[in-house]
Amino acid sequence: MFKLYGVYILCLLVLHQVDCQAVDNAQLDGPLEDKSFSVQEGSIGGMYLYRFKFEPPVVSLRLTGEKDGIIEMRPDGVLYLNGPLDWETKKVHRLQVEGLNVNGQRVKGPYSITIYVKDINDNPPEFDKKRYQGTVRQKSRAGKPFMYVKASDRDDPSTPNGQLSYKLRQHFPNPLPEMLFQIDNVTGAISTTDAGALNLNPAVVSSFLLDVEAHDMAGQSVNAFSCTTSVEVTVLENLWKSPPPVKIRENSTEPHPISITQVQWNNPGAKYEISSKEKPPMKLPFMIDQNGTIYVTEPLDREEKDSYSFYAFAKDEDGDILLAPPVIVMVTVEDINDNPPVCDKALIKFEVQENEAVGNLIGTVRASDADQGGTIASRLEYHIIDQNPKIPVDNVFRIDSGAGTINLLQNALRKQIVSNYSLKVEVTDPAFRTVCDVQINVIDINDQIPIFEKSDYGYITLPENKPVGTVIMEIQANDGDEPFTGSSQIVYAVKKGDPNNTFSIQTDPKTNRGYVTINKVLDFETTPAYELLISATNPEPLVAGIQYNSSSLAYLRLNVTDVDEAPIFFPPIYIVDRYENVSVGTVVTTAMAYDPERARIRYSLKNNNRNWLRIDPLNGTIYTASPLDRETERAYMVQVVATEQTKAYQSSTAQLILNLKDVNDNPPKLAKDFLFFCHPLQGNERAKIEVTDPDEFSYIPRFTYVLLGDSTIQNSWNVSKDGLHAYISPKNINLEEKTYDIPIQMNDNGRPPMQGVVYLQVKVCRCVEKRCFLEIDTPSSLPTVAMAVGILVAVLVVIGVILGIVFLRLKHKKQNQQKATRANAASPSELQNLT
Repeated sequence: MFKLYGVYILCLLVLHQVDCQAVDNAQLDGPLEDKSFSVQEGSIGGMYLYRFKFEPPVVSLRLTGEKDGIIEMRPDGVLYLNGPLDWETKKVHRLQVEGLNVNGQRVKGPYSITIYVKDINDNPPEFDKKRYQGTVRQKSRAGKPFMYVKASDRDDPSTPNGQLSYKLRQHFPNPLPEMLFQIDNVTGAISTTDAGALNLNPAVVSSFLLDVEAHDMAGQSVNAFSCTTSVEVTVLENLWKSPPPVKIRENSTEPHPISITQVQWNNPGAKYEISSKEKPPMKLPFMIDQNGTIYVTEPLDREEKDSYSFYAFAKDEDGDILLAPPVIVMVTVEDINDNPPVCDKALIKFEVQENEAVGNLIGTVRASDADQGGTIASRLEYHIIDQNPKIPVDNVFRIDSGAGTINLLQNALRKQIVSNYSLKVEVTDPAFRTVCDVQINVIDINDQIPIFEKSDYGYITLPENKPVGTVIMEIQANDGDEPFTGSSQIVYAVKKGDPNNTFSIQTDPKTNRGYVTINKVLDFETTPAYELLISATNPEPLVAGIQYNSSSLAYLRLNVTDVDEAPIFFPPIYIVDRYENVSVGTVVTTAMAYDPERARIRYSLKNNNRNWLRIDPLNGTIYTASPLDRETERAYMVQVVATEQTKAYQSSTAQLILNLKDVNDNPPKLAKDFLFFCHPLQGNERAKIEVTDPDEFSYIPRFTYVLLGDSTIQNSWNVSKDGLHAYISPKNINLEEKTYDIPIQMNDNGRPPMQGVVYLQVKVCRCVEKRCFLEIDTPSSLPTVAMAVGILVAVLVVIGVILGIVFLRLKHKKQNQQKATRANAASPSELQNLT
């Protein structure tokens, strides 16, 4: 019997040792009382949970409640499982235990036993569909979901076991190196990437197949379960595009607003706006509603504005983010015939010679119509409705109804009888009529030629520096035709002797006087003399049988005298680029000047303030005379002076601009050579080191920094670089309050590299409102002996001066009192007593 009991105890201990590991309870036995346990689901085989201890009168225990054939209790009080629990089937088991006496009667309890089943990851996720289908519009906004996938997991959603993560593994086809679609790993929302929003085109690829995975354990474990589904995405044509051009008839009498067109975003819920495309923006006579319908809000006037172009915007539901670039809406205002013809002039005047041939053109009546050109509304017709006077007949003139051209119809013009005619010309369009006034002046025929007052105007001597525009001679010809007509107006011209048009002649229309003017610069060296043949003609042709002759010609001779002119530079400005490190004596450029009189020239420099240049006085070659420095002056400007070697010593100046190109010839410097840290130090301070480099192509991100100095500095400070900038920070938080000079070596790593050592002043100081206060160091807080003696002497001197002033005032006061008493004494005895 003892052997059997021992085997039983041994088995119990083994069962206890193996299975108790699955129970979240530190104590394995105890008295009868309410008890709760947490048991992991899925454990296979028997599992020891707890042993209830009891004493008489309790001789056995009874277990009741939700045992489900799995939870059992032995008579000795051992609570155990004979099979696995399942969290997905039942999450909590509620039972009672009672203590029974020898008669099977309850003497203790009941006590509640609660067993909580802990979930394990024993269920893979499952999509609610084996295959999804969705659509997306071309040019849809990146990141805007157009569909969702959803998976579920039977495991506990409050633990990672039931928390899912979505992943887009790949899609077919994939024409670009980057993905066109993306998925939200938490919500399963599928949207386009930036590349997809830009490149999706149903004309190229109209459908895609997406492989989507769902992982439990929030996708954070390699032991997570997963499942896969397929998503078919169809790409639809972009709805967001400019509508066809709209045509609206002007001056509409219909009730406004009137719907004219519509724009539509790819997805519902967008908010629409319109704005002017013109600069500056104008108030638009249009509006848009939240369905994208565009309305014209008022009648339009084509003559005021014949077309409109404006933007339509689609924004997100909040009206904050543009969903895509705006589209352009084009509106053309169609014409109606609402404008009468208008004469171009209040009075239209023509001239006709009295001997004009029948059929010749006299002039054209011009009128305009504000209605749209090329339409029936702007088609004009012309008719002569009245002629005054009607001499010798009523129809002396004819007008072309379509072109408005007036021709002579009758050979009946006589200036001596009628000097001018007044015509009423009616201009009509299909709806309106206008009358234009036309005056036709009959002018004398051109049967007289101009005759010069002089046939030879002699010689004129001019210096070659005479300014252009100078009048050098007045000439006069007369014409016997009717004044102020084309028959009597005179046009002067140089017929011979001026191939380069050096001279011009203007005519005074009131007097027919001609003014011979210098048109181009005179040059003695090129042309020292001119012999001009001048003609006088009329703008109107001469009548048949009349010709111009020698009376309409005159001569004018000119002698040009030489003037000593200053040298001339070619070119007048020299712009040269040189590196700032060129050696002294390098050729910069050669200035070239010539003297019109061929005198010798010497060159010199002016405003060469830095003496960087020198010039060869004979040939004008300019050299560097001393080292150049771009950081001192980037564009060095001097004047090159050319002086003729004559008694006049005339000179001229050219500009030389020497642009200095940079080389790396300056080490980095501190832009700010001091900074501070607040005392006491906290251990996490750092301050940016502000640096500069005067070289043009300095590249501060390439700078390197090395902390120099002895071990004290090395142990107390640290210089580091973070991205674009360098920083200094204290290593030792126990630094005392004072100013530290920190040597730092900086290298710009240029070509060639430039390196320098700078000293950065760092103050460790007490701070008030982010301001540094550093006490001035003094040798001692007590005054020296010399200082004490000096202070004592000064105090005694001050006291002596004060006492002296007091004594003087008292003496003066006593003297005044004695004088007053003598003056008031009653007898000589009193006076004697006073003295």
